Order: sequence, then structure tokens, then C-alpha cells
Amino acid sequence: MIMRSVTIRVPATTANLGPGFDAFGCALQLYTDVTFEETESGLQITGCDEAFAGPDNLAYVSYCAVLESLNEEIKGVKIHIDAHIPICRGLGSSAALLVAGAMGANVLRGNRLSTQGLLNITNAMEGHPDNLGPAFFGGLTASMVDNGLPVTVSFPLHSDWEILALVPDFDMPTPKARAVLPQQVSREDAIYNISHGAMVLKALELGDEKLLRHAMQDKLHQPYRKHMIADYEAIEELVRTNGAAFCLSGAGPTLLCITRNKALKEKLQKKLPAITEANWEIMPLHVEFAGARVL
Repeated sequence: MIMRSVTIRVPATTANLGPGFDAFGCALQLYTDVTFEETESGLQITGCDEAFAGPDNLAYVSYCAVLESLNEEIKGVKIHIDAHIPICRGLGSSAALLVAGAMGANVLRGNRLSTQGLLNITNAMEGHPDNLGPAFFGGLTASMVDNGLPVTVSFPLHSDWEILALVPDFDMPTPKARAVLPQQVSREDAIYNISHGAMVLKALELGDEKLLRHAMQDKLHQPYRKHMIADYEAIEELVRTNGAAFCLSGAGPTLLCITRNKALKEKLQKKLPAITEANWEIMPLHVEFAGARVL
């Protein structure tokens, strides 16, 4: 039986994880659901702001890209977006739409492409697979691009981690966050990030909070981006003082706390208002191990 409609659920993702710039990522239990219903002609997108309801919507762009790769005619489609991932907050909202569009088109055409094939197509649009990898595959991943093609591998993750996303009431578009980064870095900074990145993956596997707190340091992107976020250093000091690891989520402005201390949320709720004037939502999130799927 030929399917005429499908709904794809894609998890939020946090990328970089400190020193893993454009490489590390982890899927989280916060979702965007996108429904695709084929029609004879035209494009209709609902569930999002009117400014995003045109042919440049990322879900539609990737939907069309997959149909083109399959040499399929692009007719009409109705797309409904039910997004719970905050937009432009560093939690993979753009990657979620790309993944949803690619999977939606593939399912409606009989799943003729593998997940790797869909990753190849979407990475050509996104430019780096750090969010796409965990969105497709779930869990903790590291990704690279080799000869123009993305490669993603999964890593074990200790079950006791508590993840708190501190989500502010302001956004930070990724192009703006990338614009502040230097074009070149020193050998010392590159070595620093390589060594710390290896330790991050091991600490996450072992559940070693002390190692993770030290390993999560970075010299390639966070020192430049933190100045764009009010009270970043004060919040970092508060989180680290309470024993948790701390980093930007993606390009920011969401800040990520990783801990095994189940009381951290309550402590932050009491102390955050005293050190910042911005409104920060403290969002407890669990790891999503399944990745994107059909509902």
C-alpha cells in the first residue's frame, strides 16, 4: 500500500559538548513532529510563523532534495510542524527540520535510501553533521566529514547523568555565532581541544563528573561566543561550584549542565535570579537513544 502521509518525530540535539566543536553531539528527549501529506500540487505549511511557511522552510528543502535524489517528481505537499524544540537556541531546531523532511520523503517513497544516505543529503545542506548524527541515530555521537561525506559513530553513555538545559528568553542565530570565531587557531589550542575532547567521551562513558568538569573546557569557540551571552561567566561559576560540568549547547545561547547531582536543579532555581536579569528556563532533559522515527 502506498502511503500518502507520514509523521516524523525528531529529537532535539546538543552539539559540541565543550571541546568537540562541530564533531560531538547528543540527542535529547525534546521533540519536533512534522507531518507530510502529499497533494496534487502546491505547498502548504502550517504550525509555524508565516515567515517560515514558504519554499525555503528547511523541512521542505530537504523533502525536495531527497525526492530529487530518487528522481521522483515533486508534486504538492501539506506540511504541519509541531515544534517543541526552541528555535535558534542551540538545541538543533534546524537539524530537526532537515532530518524530518528527508525521512518524510524517503518513507513516502518506500524507504529506498538508508539512514546514511539521508545523512549524506542533509549534511550537504547543513554543512556539518554534529547535530544531524545524533538526530538520526540517537544517543551520544561523534561525527566527521571524510572526502565530502559524513561519518557518524556512537559512544556509550553512563546512565546516571542528569542534563539541565538553561534556555534563555533570547535567541542566537548560528550564522551570528559563527561570525565571531577566528579563521585560524594556534597549535596549542588545537592540541588542547583534541586532548580534552577525548577525555569528554571517556568521562561521559564512566560517569566521572570530576573528569568531565575539567575536560569540558574549550579554546576554539566558547571563549569567543560567551561574550554574546549576558552573565555567562557568573552562571558558569555557579554551576561549576556545585560540581557540574558546563558548556554552551551548540552555538548557544542555551547553556548545558551535566551532573549526577539530582539536587542541582533546585539549587539553580534558588540562586540564578540573584546573578542574572535574563529569564532562564531550567529544562531537565534525558538522553534520547532511539533517534528520529516514524510515528
